[in-house]
Amino acid sequence: MRVLTWNLWWRFGPWEERRKAILAVLGEVRPDVIGLQEVWACGGENLAEWLAGQLDMHWTWAASRAPERWQKRIGDSTVDIGNAVLSRWPITEHAMMELPAREADYDGRLALYARVDAPARHVPFFTTHLTSAVDASAVRCQQVRALAEFVAEHRGGTDFPPVVTGDFNAWPDSDEIRQFGGYKTAPAVPGQVFLDAWEYADPAQPAATWLAANPYIAAGYEPSVRIDYIHVAPPGPGGLGSVRSVRRVGDEPVDGVWPSDHAAVLADLRSPQT
Repeated sequence: MRVLTWNLWWRFGPWEERRKAILAVLGEVRPDVIGLQEVWACGGENLAEWLAGQLDMHWTWAASRAPERWQKRIGDSTVDIGNAVLSRWPITEHAMMELPAREADYDGRLALYARVDAPARHVPFFTTHLTSAVDASAVRCQQVRALAEFVAEHRGGTDFPPVVTGDFNAWPDSDEIRQFGGYKTAPAVPGQVFLDAWEYADPAQPAATWLAANPYIAAGYEPSVRIDYIHVAPPGPGGLGSVRSVRRVGDEPVDGVWPSDHAAVLADLRSPQT
């Protein structure tokens, strides 16, 4: 089973050209299940729905309940923002949870759950988008605790390990990533741990998903760093759900257009057929 996570940079920049570039990347790598962040909806149109239609996939999405801070950045109060899941197979149930936030940064960030009716096994799949404030590691720690509890609530009824994707806005050695993983420090939920899929990558492979070379972020003079993740709980029977391979995609222009300000992460997981 091939899974992907990608922050699509909402309606910033040349969004009409960018969505074509996003579609081109997804059409080339053909994920089975996709976790998306910063998905826009406006005037009855939804980017997740459009992508799903183009890719012949099922979809679900959850909108932020506090999009005003986002809307002020582009001067348009009609555009919503949220997270979405696209799936090759039917989505049998879904739920969302708002993440805790400090009042000064509150912009309705959330976690979205989708149960995917994959061949032979249901897959509990999640995608999230943590706060981006540089000084908010403590808040992100609160958010991953809430996220871990949300996963624990919805992971049952299948021996396929839960898959948690998203833009965590955190470096790999940060407190929040260590806490969510739960194998380098006490886990956010006792007994529940997650493996960072990138631990299976070739060490020589480029890892950063926030790229200084990307013109959308170059003006900020920030370092390149990996802040987007695919986390998978320990494998089920016979290695079910374990990581076979992982790589970065969407990390270069498509016909001269960078698809997003983030690169995507793509991982192949073992399924009953593999």
